[in-house]
Amino acid sequence: MVASIDTEAIDALGDERLDWRFKAIPASLHGRTVAEVRELRPPLDDFGTPLLTLDEGALDHNVRAMARWADDAGVSLAPHGKTTMAPQLWRRQLDAGAWGLTVANLPQLRVALAFGVTRVMVANALLDPAGLAWLGAELEERPELEFVSWADSVRSVELMDEALRKARVQRRVGVCVEIGGPHGRTGVRDDGDARAIADAVRAAPTLRLVGLAGYEGALAHDASDEGRAAVDAYLRRMANLFGGLEYETDEPIVTAGGSSFFDQVADVLGGVDGRVVLRSGAYIVHDDGFYKDISPFSRGAADTALRSAMHGWARAVSRPEPELALLDAGKRDLPFDEGLPGPQFVRGKGPDPVEKASVTAVNDQHAFLVGGSVEVGDVVRLGLSHPCTALDKWTLLPVVDDADAEHPTVIDLIRTWF
Repeated sequence: MVASIDTEAIDALGDERLDWRFKAIPASLHGRTVAEVRELRPPLDDFGTPLLTLDEGALDHNVRAMARWADDAGVSLAPHGKTTMAPQLWRRQLDAGAWGLTVANLPQLRVALAFGVTRVMVANALLDPAGLAWLGAELEERPELEFVSWADSVRSVELMDEALRKARVQRRVGVCVEIGGPHGRTGVRDDGDARAIADAVRAAPTLRLVGLAGYEGALAHDASDEGRAAVDAYLRRMANLFGGLEYETDEPIVTAGGSSFFDQVADVLGGVDGRVVLRSGAYIVHDDGFYKDISPFSRGAADTALRSAMHGWARAVSRPEPELALLDAGKRDLPFDEGLPGPQFVRGKGPDPVEKASVTAVNDQHAFLVGGSVEVGDVVRLGLSHPCTALDKWTLLPVVDDADAEHPTVIDLIRTWF
């Protein structure tokens, strides 16, 4: 059974009024509701810079493509909500058949439950006593809520159990043992220790063992033969360990899969006796940088490529040297950790002015554009890399009908909670 979300809560976002809180929203729209802006369909030209937009066609394409691929591969999808922290986009993913939603921590879990998501996985150990007490109350009040957390040590199991017993939580909390790898992130390194953690979960009166979890993306940062071999070895270890544990559920889960190697997850884990759950999150937005290069869809895992749904828009505000223009978008506005923004075209002038240009650095509020023939006042569209550090800089994102059009139209506004 797939998870659901509170559609009335999502629809109510249309009642929010626009004002100075939302950067790049023109003053002409202040006082209007989001629903009214949808009806108005204002031109993107009216919006200020710097700006980040989402493309409707790309969002729809990416959601459909991933849902179809997961279905064909026989795996379930619990997309990582941390990428967007946008319940409106979560709704699209759940409506397309996602089994559940993944989040990374307690604040993100609060957002998911505030919008009524009925199946949530925290891809982390939830050890905060106050947070566990709150979760326990939510589980008591919401019988439809299914929740899973992770643990990678006996000590974390003891802390979870202690906090839940102190809060007198009646429903047992589902736990996956998290498996890690050398020089990776969290996750137990030794299989014997993993079995001890599983035993501790089963012995805890407030917990129940429901599966095995891991993140292969921490072990490889490119799609080289060496990187893919490291991922395969890790996943085979997970598969072997999964079959040797005794679970407290009729359908145990084994969960892995970021947005870089989910094809290998399906190949290696697909034969286990349980539900394989992918947690890929970046696919809905995709990008023109890191994920464009490393996504399985770009490496032939599907007959269609994902499309970047996010673009930056920045205005040239200075040309102090012949080969240098300064744009009004920087680290506070656009992602830069997995590659700098790349100029794609100038509004109204096409790609020629930026054909030989590149962004070589970004400051807090400026991007350094070197080369090309951009003039002061020109608006440059930028291709971006890494959606996880793009959307977190914006509380309200315009969705355009076609980002490639000469004059895109804004057809929606997406609210985020980071």
